[in-house]
Amino acid sequence: MLRKIVAEKVKEIDALLAGTALRDMERSMAGLPDTISMKKRFSQRKRPVGVIAEVKKASPSKGIIREDFSPVDIAKEYGRADVEAISVLTDSPFFQGKLAYLKEIKNRIEKPIPLLRKDFHLHPAQLYEARYYGADAVLLIAAILEREKLQEMAREARALGLEVLVEVHTEEELDLVLSAIEPDLLGINNRDLATFTTSLSTTLKLVERIPPSLITISESGISSADDITVLEQAHIDGVLVGEHFMRQQSIAEAVKSLVGPAVQQPKDIGV
Repeated sequence: MLRKIVAEKVKEIDALLAGTALRDMERSMAGLPDTISMKKRFSQRKRPVGVIAEVKKASPSKGIIREDFSPVDIAKEYGRADVEAISVLTDSPFFQGKLAYLKEIKNRIEKPIPLLRKDFHLHPAQLYEARYYGADAVLLIAAILEREKLQEMAREARALGLEVLVEVHTEEELDLVLSAIEPDLLGINNRDLATFTTSLSTTLKLVERIPPSLITISESGISSADDITVLEQAHIDGVLVGEHFMRQQSIAEAVKSLVGPAVQQPKDIGV
């Protein structure tokens, strides 16, 4: 499935490079507001384990996850729960996302919250898209980027003012990332990209090899307060959760039930 997604993404990139949209976006960069630091939000988080809450309609393995899908309303619910960041899926063929969701959410949420563009980024042109449409950070997936390309993408993202959440799911990928760049945040995907099964053991195994100075995010398969307790004891800084929240009637209450309410005094971990 991952190879199929990447092949489709290459076609999208070719179409982007062949059109005029990229040049129009480049000309508009100077007038864009500063980005919001997701790394800072997690270093000053208001709960023991912070949360990147995802706006997610569907997935290749589960199909439609939320029928009554309104990205702006969902983001507003996340804002009411005072999440540390919002992840917005923008891949259309496989996840039924849209780039436009980023701009809609950025313009209509009540309080400033960093937005992560979650997509399969292979080319710097996609980073221009992300910045233009309102992202503050982008996902880079180690499984689909070789060392030189990972370094290039991280460098180009930062030149645009974007932070990078770099995702790994094996020891080999972790070693590659730690030797190639210093990510703003490091994500551990608990989902096996071959079988699509999830297990928190992936996070618990890899976190032992990660420098404590890095903001570490556990991703996929997180759905209970017990999961959060296990991850807190392992000194994980945050979680990325989508499907669990999308299946709840009250999204704001679901966030608070999973990771707890935000406290008045932020938790400063000195990053």
